[in-house]
Amino acid sequence: MSLKFLSDEWFAKVEELIAAAGDLEVPAALADLVLNVTVSDAEGGDVELCLDGGNMKKGHQDGAPTTLVLPEDLARRLFIENDQSAGMQGFMSGQIKVEGDMSKLMAMQTAQPSGPQIELQKQILEITA
Repeated sequence: MSLKFLSDEWFAKVEELIAAAGDLEVPAALADLVLNVTVSDAEGGDVELCLDGGNMKKGHQDGAPTTLVLPEDLARRLFIENDQSAGMQGFMSGQIKVEGDMSKLMAMQTAQPSGPQIELQKQILEITA
């Protein structure tokens, strides 16, 4: 089953996968991290999501100290394909705009995903069109 990245159906399936995964053993650097993301240029307009404690959720979370604004293709490379070099390239080329506390991004960049997080990432990649 392939679902359109960032569609309502995709977010619903991601939520199911997260719930089914159980304890993801989220690294301490990610456990308390709340980061809002606005994906621009998505089909149908901007899409808001939140990275909260290592999990992706639909919508922004009130009070998040940092918001990233980036195009859909870059969001896919970063959050679905786990292409870490895309983050640095996007930032250096001005495709990623940061609003708020930049130090929160550093915490995300240095954290290594746990085994269960890597497995969940693979499952999300498999369902993403």
